[in-house]
Amino acid sequence: MRPTQAPFPHARFRRLRRTPALRNLTRQSELSVHDLIWPIFVSEPEGAVDIPSMPGVSRLTVEGAVRAAERAASLGIPAICLFPYTDPSLKTQLCEEAWNPDNLSNRAIRAIKSEVPEIAVMTDVALDPYNINGHDGIVRDGVIVNDESVAALVKMAVAQAESGADILGPSDMMDGRIGAMRAALEAAGHSDVTILSYAAKYSSGFYGPFRDAVGASGALVGDKNTYQMDPGNSDEALRLIERDLLEGADMVMVKPGMPYLDICRRVKDAFGVPTYAYQVSGEYAMLQAASANGWLDHDKVMFESLLAFKRAGCDGILTYFAPVVAERLRGIA
Repeated sequence: MRPTQAPFPHARFRRLRRTPALRNLTRQSELSVHDLIWPIFVSEPEGAVDIPSMPGVSRLTVEGAVRAAERAASLGIPAICLFPYTDPSLKTQLCEEAWNPDNLSNRAIRAIKSEVPEIAVMTDVALDPYNINGHDGIVRDGVIVNDESVAALVKMAVAQAESGADILGPSDMMDGRIGAMRAALEAAGHSDVTILSYAAKYSSGFYGPFRDAVGASGALVGDKNTYQMDPGNSDEALRLIERDLLEGADMVMVKPGMPYLDICRRVKDAFGVPTYAYQVSGEYAMLQAASANGWLDHDKVMFESLLAFKRAGCDGILTYFAPVVAERLRGIA
């Protein structure tokens, strides 16, 4: 039984808020640079531009991605996550470019691991960057087919592992893909490659700026409601998390982040496994836009939003704020 709180005035909650020292001593959740994964966008040189819907974020060349990795390592950020902007001419119905060992993403992995070996490189495993229909899986007669998509995703995952990826991030939400990837990785001698599964990925309206960044805006045929989660569901998220863990996922993710903090808390309480959230492009864009208009204090809401993930039980966060947060934590700017 919890102890009974003494009545006022013997109990004054403000006593522990009186000074910075007392607040530091009693704070339950802390944000550290080690909690951060920095998502970056990679493109060929002609595609390297600023992204208007994501102020402060740009598509980088492979060389630019290497420089970003160096910056991350110098700030103590443990991992970056790569998302490719694929030339539209390479997008097909069957997404063959996804497992090309010399595709943009795989070249970027090799370049980063060659020059910044200490940084952990995470990848995205989904077909939408290579799919002419804009979907995370292969489309047949208007239907996103599961098993054929899984077979393609497995080839993509193995190609990324062979390029040197440390963490694979399956974000496709096809059924059975984690088990198939884990089996293929073991068979190919990549037993040490980590899988951070986007296990509870919701069909959300917060992904718009991301689609601008990867060149998918306007390309999507239909919607993703048949494979991404319904925003009204929470029990299903726990079933998906359990399934992916049983199939061999090492870590799990909830996406988006801030609208789904209740899911983060439920996942951590139920399973006690490494749990992550993605503060997605729409969340980032909202805070940046409000800050630019003077409606919010940029740094205060940036830190407050990220601390919410820690309070909800997350072990880490994918966030576009990562380098700025790291600099602030180190007192650089």
